[in-house]
Amino acid sequence: MSRKQLEEMASINRLHAKNGTIELANKIVQIPASQYYDRTRWLTEIEEIFKRLPLVLGISKELKKPGDYKALEVVGMPVIINRNSQGKLNAFLNICQHKGAALVETGYGNSYHFRCPYHGWAYNDNGDLIGIPDNDNFGDLDKGCNGLITLPIEERAGIIWVTLDPKSELSIDSFLSGYDKMLAHFKFEDWYIFDTRTLKGPNWKVAYDGYLDLYHLPVLHQETFGTEISNKAMFYAWGPHQRVISPARLSSQDDFEGTGMDYNELPIKEIPTEVLMTGVWTIFPHVSIASFNGGGRSVLLSQLLPGENPEESYTVQYYLMEKEPNEKQREEAKEQFKFLKHVVKEEDYATGLKLQKGLKTGKMKSVLFGRNEGGGQVFHNWVNQLIKTKDKDLMNLFKK
Repeated sequence: MSRKQLEEMASINRLHAKNGTIELANKIVQIPASQYYDRTRWLTEIEEIFKRLPLVLGISKELKKPGDYKALEVVGMPVIINRNSQGKLNAFLNICQHKGAALVETGYGNSYHFRCPYHGWAYNDNGDLIGIPDNDNFGDLDKGCNGLITLPIEERAGIIWVTLDPKSELSIDSFLSGYDKMLAHFKFEDWYIFDTRTLKGPNWKVAYDGYLDLYHLPVLHQETFGTEISNKAMFYAWGPHQRVISPARLSSQDDFEGTGMDYNELPIKEIPTEVLMTGVWTIFPHVSIASFNGGGRSVLLSQLLPGENPEESYTVQYYLMEKEPNEKQREEAKEQFKFLKHVVKEEDYATGLKLQKGLKTGKMKSVLFGRNEGGGQVFHNWVNQLIKTKDKDLMNLFKK
């Protein structure tokens, strides 16, 4: 884990805060407005991005014990993630290899085997086919070649990544570009899951643009919290993954232990790592991790996925806490989580849905990303590159 990188970013931020400046992109960038609503484009994004790249489909604490599993649907793909009897994570398509029935319902459970509810075919916790009812009459079938379809899975920094392409050769190291070493500073494997919920939202890129945008905070969120935060942002990239932070972010709002400390007065080497980790950490193409202090050190981890059509998305929000809260902290966390629902649903996503209607009129030809919106420029550049990149060249794209 590179504490040094955190200190370097803090030094750059502090200098910009002193001078009232930020690093600017080279130019204003135009993105065709149709990319936010065109169905052909949307389907291409699902195929070339969401079905080819590692996606964050869970956190380690969701599957703590051997036998724990989670079943979910991701861009039309039914997935099971389980921790087997040896504690190893697996991912499979939730599809029986007999007729294609779903083995388990969406949700959580604990089991060392999966039995199809249609004809009773049985699989162990590694996805191997272990039982066929009335096997003698069914006919000669090689069970070893008819196990569940396995998906590439990786567990790092307390986060679970799954790739929906069973044949993917894209390595997680190339994809993450060292970003997992930064995320490891959170130590999410030890955190407490306080609560979760799912929110409907606009087109996935409209929503993701907001994750990378501090420019709107003092205006859109003026009735909630925006006046407390600058509209200036610094962007730091590891491949397609980005950290977004105000250059003046280190302040009393990051005093997780309630010491009354103003960290701007401390030498950077003396600032606690947890304070240096504040801001928003995005994981391409669909996750945002934002730090808060509701009930103690906390984050809102938002898992964004396309919905049923180009104009819909849904976001699973996890409110994670560094420590299990006491009764007082639990009430504070409850209020913070409630407050964040209002901010995201009634301010961010409500605005995004209206924005989307305007774009769909076809009268606006392009969306603009200013020189102060470098994070959005980087994001859309990666989206466009991935759409054009063939499978055989995918690994090289992430090595650049």
